[in-house]
Amino acid sequence: MQMDLLSMALTFAYFYPLLMAYVWMVGGLLYYIQWEHGQPTGAGALGQMSHFPPVSFLVPCHNEGENLRETIAALNEQNYPDFEIIAINDGSTDRTALLLDELQLRYPRLRVVHLAENQGKPTALRMGAMASLHEFLICIDGDALLDPNATGWIMQHFTSSDRVGAVTGNPRVRTRSTLLGKIQVGEFSSIVGLIKRAQRIYGRVFTVSGVVAGFRKSALHEVDYWSRDAITEDIDVSWKLQLRGWDIRFESNALCWILMPETLRGLWRQRLRWAQGGVEVFTRYLPEILSFRQRRMWLLCAEYLLSVIWAYTIVALFLLWLTMQFTPGATTTTSLSMIPGSASLLLGVTCLIQFAVSFYIDGRYEKGLGKLYYWMLWYPLVYWLINMLTLAVAVPKALLRPRGQRAIWVSPDRGVRP
Repeated sequence: MQMDLLSMALTFAYFYPLLMAYVWMVGGLLYYIQWEHGQPTGAGALGQMSHFPPVSFLVPCHNEGENLRETIAALNEQNYPDFEIIAINDGSTDRTALLLDELQLRYPRLRVVHLAENQGKPTALRMGAMASLHEFLICIDGDALLDPNATGWIMQHFTSSDRVGAVTGNPRVRTRSTLLGKIQVGEFSSIVGLIKRAQRIYGRVFTVSGVVAGFRKSALHEVDYWSRDAITEDIDVSWKLQLRGWDIRFESNALCWILMPETLRGLWRQRLRWAQGGVEVFTRYLPEILSFRQRRMWLLCAEYLLSVIWAYTIVALFLLWLTMQFTPGATTTTSLSMIPGSASLLLGVTCLIQFAVSFYIDGRYEKGLGKLYYWMLWYPLVYWLINMLTLAVAVPKALLRPRGQRAIWVSPDRGVRP
């Protein structure tokens, strides 16, 4: 009986990532064929729109003194006829407040909201939404650079359907000075991009991108905006919108250049926060999701639950293997220490195929991705390990975190910039 359970655990551990890789590749290719292949890029979205509703950009800021000039300048250069920029200074302790007041004099479209204390990103976004003049909001992090044509591509989704509540953009990593940075460039293409495309095919998206996403204000109002106690407000608001029947779309042309951690410590903190936020959202909304009315969310939930089980399966197998090394006469040591050759080879080849497929799809938006193909060979070793461990640690952290505790800002590692 024990050996049967062990065999089942090993099979699941080896073949779950293999199966999901093909699910993401098939879903990504179907999305590409249906919505991307042969379609225009650049400023092409404006030609598909009959009217241009005004837009409010929300830029929540906490200690962004080094990055705000670039971010606001990029927003001011948007290729879109009518927009305003609202920057929310959320209790910054650096020179962010002074810089925003200075930039407000330079850019007539910019308005600034100052919060005396650090209230957290969800609260800052709420304040920005309350201060905004328009129905459509595009939220950008204070260290991100939005592509000049991104607004048009986001807005064409809202003008095409009244049921679109949010549109997530396509983040592109610009910190790539180290091995971790180079791998993340490929990760956002081969993993994040493919997953969002595949999830759009089966109807529900796990999360909008926290760094670039558009929202319909009336949809946000219906779900009471961003939850103040959500440490990943992007995941939380995505589930709230979809549980109320709003559609979330992915727009690959809405490019946004972002800064990412390039140290193991910074990467661990970021991924642990993402993992904890996912667990909190899953447990918070699970009772509502179980109703038949929310059946379109079931596949998304099953995918997430299996990923949690997989992480704990890997941890359990490793601990069992470690225990057997110090147990005289243990009979399972050999079986645990030998990875099936055919499975490991197939998994490795599948990773390379996945990277090739994703680089081909995203090559129309970012040239030169093929140069990073070599670095992606390190992805399973570095990122699978970190993501698996953070998810295992995140479950108890999320379950023990007091409900209602406000989520405040913690300045992240923003990588090594040239």
